[in-house]
Amino acid sequence: MTLHARLSLLVAGAVAAAVLVVSAGAFLSVREIQKSKVSAELMADARTIAADPQQWLAAEARRGDYRPGGRELGPCWQILDPTGAVVGGTATPLPVTAVAVKIASGGHKEVQEQVTVGPGDYLMLTVPIAGGGAVQVAVDQDPDRRVLMLFALLLAVGCAAGIAGAALLGRAVARAGLAPVDRLTGAVEEVAVTMDLTRPVEVSGTDEIARLGRSVNAMLAAIDASRRAQRALVEDAGHELRTPLTSIRTNIELLLAVERRPELAHRLPPEERIRLLDDVDAQVRELATLTAELVELSREEGSRETVEQVDLAEVVTAAINRVRIRAPGLTFATELAPVTIRGRPGELERMVVNVLDNAAKWSPPGGTVTTRLTAEALTVADTGPGIAEEDLPFVFDRFYRAPAARAMPGSGLGLAIVAQTAAQHGGTVTAGPNHPHGTLVTIHLR
Repeated sequence: MTLHARLSLLVAGAVAAAVLVVSAGAFLSVREIQKSKVSAELMADARTIAADPQQWLAAEARRGDYRPGGRELGPCWQILDPTGAVVGGTATPLPVTAVAVKIASGGHKEVQEQVTVGPGDYLMLTVPIAGGGAVQVAVDQDPDRRVLMLFALLLAVGCAAGIAGAALLGRAVARAGLAPVDRLTGAVEEVAVTMDLTRPVEVSGTDEIARLGRSVNAMLAAIDASRRAQRALVEDAGHELRTPLTSIRTNIELLLAVERRPELAHRLPPEERIRLLDDVDAQVRELATLTAELVELSREEGSRETVEQVDLAEVVTAAINRVRIRAPGLTFATELAPVTIRGRPGELERMVVNVLDNAAKWSPPGGTVTTRLTAEALTVADTGPGIAEEDLPFVFDRFYRAPAARAMPGSGLGLAIVAQTAAQHGGTVTAGPNHPHGTLVTIHLR
């Protein structure tokens, strides 16, 4: 079923249930009111007759047997003597039950019974008379039942009409209530067809549909930003990959030309050939590093490590041990406090290694790289030349390399990975001068 059909059915069902409950309550209430009214009238008539039975007997005798249309008018009644014999009353005789005889003899209080008088069902009330005897008053229930049946029929017709109206109302409510959803669906489908993420969905109001529309717009903006970032990454990566690939291709073509034409071998001395091969090896290593860093930057959330409780001091110690092997001429000073955070240990270690690699690359021979870990932040300080003031805002951008760093190996992605990893763990990273000289990188993690 569609959402329109389900909503229409829910509205119709709710209204139908309400109509049925109200109708049933109205029928039961009217029936009880009718019963109470009849019982009260019987009791009033019986007590009136019991108060002066002789007067009622005389009045009934004067009226004789005249019955307009041959029917009794009003309730039927009769008076019993203390033995239970009928003394007089209306023309329609009422049955003298065993209970009525007890009441006439003074052995029982008033009682109400269902009796059959001729073809009809009557409600009969028997009350005692002071000094002995009893009064029986009965009323035909068929007219009241016909009224109840007519009322029930009217209620059934009303319920059917109400349910039918509820179904039509449900369709109208569903159509009106889901119109904003239809518009939102159409706008999203148009975006899916045109792939135009720059045009937001039109949103008005402050209700739940408007909130959904704003959420869709936020999602489209996030997707557009992600697509732009991916496009920029691909373009920058293509530009950065072109340089080592061109150098590798040039060197290999030169080496192949000498191999294919041995008579030109004298033009490429052995030491020059070794230099070219070393250059090819360095470019291949740089290309491998660049590729690995590009993969790290473009890694999808689904392929990443699971988040767990991480002892950051252990992660920093492992990272220092890795970098110490690559930079044996440096001193690594540490001051690590026990800090536990929720994160991805492999990514955190890669982040710290990148910061330490950058510090080791710029530190002079015999220099010191100082790492401090506190509950507030992780800091890495080197004793190198430092970063120029005009380069500080860009050091964490992808592929950015300061003019002083362009002559040194590197891809310009190491610190970008640091910034990305810190952001993914809810933190920030900054770089600044380390007095009296050098660079201080500070990472705040939550």
